[in-house]
Amino acid sequence: MSKNKEELKETNELPSTSHQAVDVAQEDPEFIVNGTKRGIKSRHAQMLALGGTIGTGLFVGTGQALATAGPAFLFSAYLVICCLIYCIVTTVIEVAAYLPVRGMSVAYYGNRIVSPSLGFALGWLYWYTWGVSVAYEITAAAVVIDYWPNTVPTAVWITVMLVLIVALNFFPVKVYGESEFWFASIKVFAIIGLLILSVVLFFGGGPSRSRLGFWYWQDPGATKEYLVGGAGGRFCAFLFTLIYSCFSFNFGPELIVIAAGEMQSPRKNLPKAALHFIWRLIIFYALGALAIGVICRSDESALTNGGQGAAASPWVIAIKNAGIHGLDSVINAVIVTSAWSSGNSVLYMSSRSLYSLAVAGNAPQIFARCNKHGVPYYAVIASSLFSLFAYLNIGVVSGIVFNWLVSVINTAGFISWVCCCIIYFRFRKACAAQDITAADLPYRSKLQPWAAWVAVVAFTLFGLLNGFSVFFPGNFTASGFLTSYIGLPVFFLIYLGHRVSTRSEPWIRSPDSVDLESGVEDTLADERPDMAVQEAIATSKQNRYKWLRKIYIVWGWE
Repeated sequence: MSKNKEELKETNELPSTSHQAVDVAQEDPEFIVNGTKRGIKSRHAQMLALGGTIGTGLFVGTGQALATAGPAFLFSAYLVICCLIYCIVTTVIEVAAYLPVRGMSVAYYGNRIVSPSLGFALGWLYWYTWGVSVAYEITAAAVVIDYWPNTVPTAVWITVMLVLIVALNFFPVKVYGESEFWFASIKVFAIIGLLILSVVLFFGGGPSRSRLGFWYWQDPGATKEYLVGGAGGRFCAFLFTLIYSCFSFNFGPELIVIAAGEMQSPRKNLPKAALHFIWRLIIFYALGALAIGVICRSDESALTNGGQGAAASPWVIAIKNAGIHGLDSVINAVIVTSAWSSGNSVLYMSSRSLYSLAVAGNAPQIFARCNKHGVPYYAVIASSLFSLFAYLNIGVVSGIVFNWLVSVINTAGFISWVCCCIIYFRFRKACAAQDITAADLPYRSKLQPWAAWVAVVAFTLFGLLNGFSVFFPGNFTASGFLTSYIGLPVFFLIYLGHRVSTRSEPWIRSPDSVDLESGVEDTLADERPDMAVQEAIATSKQNRYKWLRKIYIVWGWE
């Protein structure tokens, strides 16, 4: 067993600091000899995860789901997905809180806990999917900008967005984390404001004084039929909404793990992220979906681009129809900012995924190089190349490109979440084999392992049914089929290709050979000075600002 662990350390371990570096780090917590820096605080990490997923999927994509299935199915689908995502969050945080190392990712844990081939395939999956996601966010911005009549070429808007997103990712991670925190906060406050506005309109507080109530659930109706008539059509509508709605949540749990690699005191702060994540999911996503169904008609023509994809945001349409002049443009501007912010997050994830691959020896070492600020600049450059797919909008209707990218990214999300559960199951087995008890873990959910099994079954089915509509008569298109399913063979080809090249290694690591020790001591050494400073500051704040601290705890900043 010790031999296996030594081999794992030599081939797969992320670089750790020396004792001399730890001494220097105690004087300056921001100092790190090699690689990225721990410049992301707990509030940064939580807002990165929340802000990275509160994006155009919630602001814009919900409109197409509403138009297809109706308000009741939209709300029900979001409730179901919120529960499934929380199952994934608790799995990844249990693993990450015990083994928080620099440059970590779900792919790194796949390598370390399951097999090198799984880590290799996941790493490349994350890299290209998150790179493509930048193009999606820019596409969504192009869709939303068209709400305002303008003569500016689409290529100009795309170029401006690209330059801003790429430039910010070259700044030190501390600057990036702080700026993204505030931009994510804008999105959060916007959602809160829109929820309050929905309540006002519900009770007739709008300019027209007409009480909406659940009128739009009666006319045009709470549910719709899709593809076929009757009960089968309603089932297809709900299934479409269930799968399509997953896009709004894609890679939120994975972003928490990646951000934790540059988080201060991850063993302390990661469990906090899990604690606050569930109520944020319910408030922002489930209640947001309910509010959309209350204030916007599902037969509103502006929701879809002539049936060719997403168009204007349902929030903006509802505000305009309510007669609140000027506010529709304000919210539309917030949505553009949201797309830019989400683009920042996914490019950050893509570059850090490539960096993690390079550190583990699964990508050229040039991508592991960092500048003096801890930014893997070559990885940022390579990852940003995928954003050029956004220029597809110039020759094709933006709504169509929007749907293509949603399908591609959804498939990758389903694969990732299934793999998260597999990693978790193997981690539990390794802990049992090596006498690591629940008391030794910084975080453990009472829902597990049953929640992980539910998530595995659900997301496996979603992956297989991602493009189910193309199999109905008259609905098949080559582009629809390929964008829905191309991710599955690509992932398995990458996995099997690595297996062939490393066929001398076992298909899966045995529980007693999994390395659950390397990097833990270095993490604890880095964490001690941070925790001492944080505890001193916290004690001072408790004495002076008790009321303010309560707000911080509810919001999740402490």
